[in-house]
Amino acid sequence: MELVLLTALGVGGATVAGALIGFIFKNISHKFSDIVLSFAAGVMLAAAVFGLVIPSLDYGGKYGLVITVIGIFAGAFCLNLIDKLVPHLHKLMGTDAEAHNNTNLSKVLLFVTAIAIHNLPEGIAAGVGFGSGDSTQALIIAGGIALQNIPEGMVIIAPMLAAGVSPRRTFVCAMITGLVEVAGTLIGYFAVSVASFILPFALAFAGGTMLYVISDEMIPETHAHGSERGATYALLVGFCIMLATDVLLG
Repeated sequence: MELVLLTALGVGGATVAGALIGFIFKNISHKFSDIVLSFAAGVMLAAAVFGLVIPSLDYGGKYGLVITVIGIFAGAFCLNLIDKLVPHLHKLMGTDAEAHNNTNLSKVLLFVTAIAIHNLPEGIAAGVGFGSGDSTQALIIAGGIALQNIPEGMVIIAPMLAAGVSPRRTFVCAMITGLVEVAGTLIGYFAVSVASFILPFALAFAGGTMLYVISDEMIPETHAHGSERGATYALLVGFCIMLATDVLLG
């Protein structure tokens, strides 16, 4: 349980760490952030496949394939429903320049709210990984999510400061988005621990949410500023590093 709590704090703390970097480098280039986010997407893609989808097949037994496929689509549909309630994250990220030009506070706050909402299923994915009992895979999943949270934390800062939000309140907002992920991690862990029979579905569900985030938000964002080729190679590097980690630690 101590490892789960520490990991939850680490996953949420990555957003805060990104926010601190954002304070230091307020005008960080899109190209750099796209490369970091693409690398994180590759890490998350490998973590979703090797840490969630394949274990779901293994734990599902005779009906593993059916349970896994249903779980993946259920996770994707869940985030699709969230996207109908709040704007797509990559579209909100595109309002960065507009926030600088128009100091539109309402759009910036919506941007931060969207990040907080989307952090919840990512935290659940990390918690479900620990609920499977495979700490190594769980740490790989959590590491991928934490890596993605760093650039997310970074991009929160500049638009909020430009919109006139004080540095203190800006940092508090960043902390809140991180705490949502901590809560999600604990929810995922306890849900699977209490009802172990839902583990195959929960693993696939978490994998589906991660695949959805990668395809619907991370990749479009990294291809929106003219750095497609570098972003693609960064994704492949992230994926291969996680692949090698999984094989060497497996």
